[in-house]
Amino acid sequence: MLNYRRFVLNRLARISPRWLPFADVATDEVPLSRLLRLSLFQVTVGMALVLLVGTLNRVMIVELDVPASLVAGMLALPLVFAPFRTLIGFRSDTHVSALGWRRVPYIWKGTLLQFGGFAIMPFALLVLSGYGEAVDAPRWIGLSSAALAFLLVGAGLHTVQTVGLALATDLVAEEDQPKVVGLMYVMLLLGMVASALVFGALLENYTPGRLVQVIQGAAVTTVALNILAMWKQESRSWARAQARKPDRDFTRAWRAFTGRPGALMLLGAIGLGTFGYGMADVLLEPYGGQALGLTVAQTTKLTAVLASGTLAGFAIASKVLSGPARATSVALWGAAIGVPGFAAIILSSAAVGPMLFVAGTFATGLGAGLFGHATLTATMRAAPAEQVGLALGAWGAVQATAAGIGVALGGVVRDVLVGLPGRDGAAADPALPYNAVFGIEMLFLVLAVVALLALQRTAAHDAPDPERLEVA
Repeated sequence: MLNYRRFVLNRLARISPRWLPFADVATDEVPLSRLLRLSLFQVTVGMALVLLVGTLNRVMIVELDVPASLVAGMLALPLVFAPFRTLIGFRSDTHVSALGWRRVPYIWKGTLLQFGGFAIMPFALLVLSGYGEAVDAPRWIGLSSAALAFLLVGAGLHTVQTVGLALATDLVAEEDQPKVVGLMYVMLLLGMVASALVFGALLENYTPGRLVQVIQGAAVTTVALNILAMWKQESRSWARAQARKPDRDFTRAWRAFTGRPGALMLLGAIGLGTFGYGMADVLLEPYGGQALGLTVAQTTKLTAVLASGTLAGFAIASKVLSGPARATSVALWGAAIGVPGFAAIILSSAAVGPMLFVAGTFATGLGAGLFGHATLTATMRAAPAEQVGLALGAWGAVQATAAGIGVALGGVVRDVLVGLPGRDGAAADPALPYNAVFGIEMLFLVLAVVALLALQRTAAHDAPDPERLEVA
């Protein structure tokens, strides 16, 4: 008699590496189920990103009439903590606790910061909306509380993501570390897609009270999933608990990392490309609402399109980088794809319609996925084995800083163009200020392509060790 259970499990075991990028990193000691459970911390990060960058920025700009520059500034507040990702990663490399943990204490602290931000956010939105008894509350209370909520959630995101990725690399062999980090980012994108679809369905009939319920549910879900992700992932080492705290100089470690050939040039290229993609984060959904007349639910689901494109980019990069392709070549193509993607978004407002807008959004996500995974792989391979947390922190710090600056400047440029005197055409064509920002993004992506070409020439001239530095 056919054993259906064994048959199904065998089939799943065969197709999982094919359909889930980086799934081949699983071993008997670290099965795929354990890695997927650990990746739940990335799901909570993706859920928070959808709320902050997707739903809340559109609601605050369009429904609550908050200036886009203020909203962009709130989204950029986590930028304050972004440069510290390098330090956080380094500290988790060398941390010694009484329980023998290195990573878990930092993940838990980041989780509490996320929960605290989500706890404050509903009350800030109620004040801004004037809903119920909040009608008489001063508006500055709502704005300052919203800023504090964004700051706390952002700080928690940086901490949880940096240390969680380092914990994931601790579980596998050194040669598989880039793969497991890639798997974590695939789960981040899947979490964004699922969260966008769920939030879009819950907000189909939008009210301020319904949005508050969604945020409160996200807060509870974040804590629950992060606890499940951490459970029995890091072993408690009595020897490590009794050991002296390592005498590690962060400045010396950072100089050693950045002193490797091509490292600083690679970080600069990451900053240019991330800035080019990041300016649109705060503007895509308001653009869909104001220029194309899409509803809150429709623009929230648009985040799923962007994340799906990024997921496709990660999958393609995973396949290509497993062969002879070099990391910076894939990153170069990732930056180049964004140029026609933003061109399609600009043209969508010229009577072409939402379909071209969706296609352009998917293309920018695809390019961002290729660019992100390729630069992540190059950065990981640029680091010594004992500096994995530092390398992840450096990549995350540059990426988050560039994205934060891009988000802030994108909103400011849009508001400045809207407020220019004598611009009666802006009211007739609300897409013009947005399209100007998209044009700036195309310029920075071209600069990223130029920087990557220069990096390839420099790497070819210096002939670095291909085993530890793949920047060519």
